[in-house]
Amino acid sequence: MAGRGEPPEGPPESPAGGGEDEYRSLVFDESFVRAARLQEFSAQERMEDHAPAVRSLPARRLRTGSRAAIALVLLIALAFGMAVYMGLRHPYEAPAGRRAEPLRSTVVPLAPQGAVPGGTAAALLAKSPAAHFGTGAAGINLPAVRRTDNFSESQVETALTTVKDYLVASSLDPDVLTGAAVRPVEMLLDPDQTAQFERSMNRPQDDGQHAATGWLVRFDPAKVALAGPDIRVRGTLSYTEEGSDTLEVVSDHTFTYTLRPAVAGPQQAGGASLFTVRRELHFRFDREDLRLHRAELRTSYVQAGPEACPADTTGALRPLLAGQHAASRGPAGTDPYATGRPTAALCGTLAVSSPQAPTRSPVHQGSPAPPASQSPRSRP
Repeated sequence: MAGRGEPPEGPPESPAGGGEDEYRSLVFDESFVRAARLQEFSAQERMEDHAPAVRSLPARRLRTGSRAAIALVLLIALAFGMAVYMGLRHPYEAPAGRRAEPLRSTVVPLAPQGAVPGGTAAALLAKSPAAHFGTGAAGINLPAVRRTDNFSESQVETALTTVKDYLVASSLDPDVLTGAAVRPVEMLLDPDQTAQFERSMNRPQDDGQHAATGWLVRFDPAKVALAGPDIRVRGTLSYTEEGSDTLEVVSDHTFTYTLRPAVAGPQQAGGASLFTVRRELHFRFDREDLRLHRAELRTSYVQAGPEACPADTTGALRPLLAGQHAASRGPAGTDPYATGRPTAALCGTLAVSSPQAPTRSPVHQGSPAPPASQSPRSRP
C-alpha cells in the first residue's frame, strides 16, 4: 500500500535541476514576504465580484535615518559643486591692488638767536608757550567725527585713532625718542613702506625719502637725554576724502621736550633746556588700511630747534643744549609755536613767541596744510 500523501503509482519523478528541488535552498522569511509588491487576496476577498486575484502593496517608506543620510550626501555634493563653480567663474571682481607711495620728508633745523636758556625742566616749561599745552597723549585730541560720502563714522574714527597712535609711538615713546626702538612705529605703517622705513633707520640719507627724522622724533643718545617724562603737546587733526576709496588725515602738532646732556660736564652747568619739534604729517588710508589699523605716511614736514644751522638731521636730531650757541643762523625767524602754514626752508632762525601765544587754529576738513613736496628738500 502506498504511503500517506503519495499517489497510487508512487511518488512522481522530479527531473534533475527542476521542480521543487530548484527552490529548496531559498528561505522565504518574514522580511522577504513583506517586501513583496504583490499580495494574494484572501478567499473571502476573492469571492467578491470582479475582485482581482492579487493586490499591489504601497512601496515601503525609507527609514528616517537612511533618508537623512541621503539628504546629507546630496547637500555636501551640492556645496562642493557650487564651490568649484564659483572658483571657476570668478563672479566677484578682485579688488584692485594699490601700492603705497614712498614717503617724502623735509626736516628743517632752527638755530637759536643767542645762547640756549637753561634751568630746571619745570621752570622752563612754566615760562614757555607750552605752559598750557596738554601732557603726552592727552594733548592729541580727536576732532568731531562725522561720516563722509563713502566712509562711515566708525571708519573715520578708526583713521583718526590710528594717526593718534602713530603720533604717540613716533613722538612720545621714550624708547623711540632715544633710538632704542623703532618697532612701535613700524607696526603702524603700510607694509609697502616697510622697506623704505627700515632703510631710513639703518642707512639714513638726506634725499627727501630716507631721513629717519621724517618718520619719527629721535635724539642723538650720545649727546642728549630726556630731562623728564613731561612732554607738552598741542595741535590739530583733520580728515577729508581723497576719492571714493581713500581717506586722508592731516596732523599738525607741536611737541616740547625738556633735555639734558647725556654726560654732564662743566659746559652744561645750566641744567635742562627746551627743544621744540613741529610735525605736519599727511596720512592716507584705503579700506584695507582701516581694517588692519595701519597707515600710509605720504609727506612729513618737520621744524626742530634749537639746532645748529645747517645740521645733519637725517639720522637723529642734535639739539643745542643750555648755554650753547649756533655758529650760523637761517635767513628769517621761524616760530614753531605759531599757527598757520609752516615756511619751507633748508634752515631757519628759532624765534619763540611769548607764553601768551594764541591757540593754534584748527585745520578744517577739506583744507589741509600744504604737502611737504613744496619744500626744497623734498623729492618725489
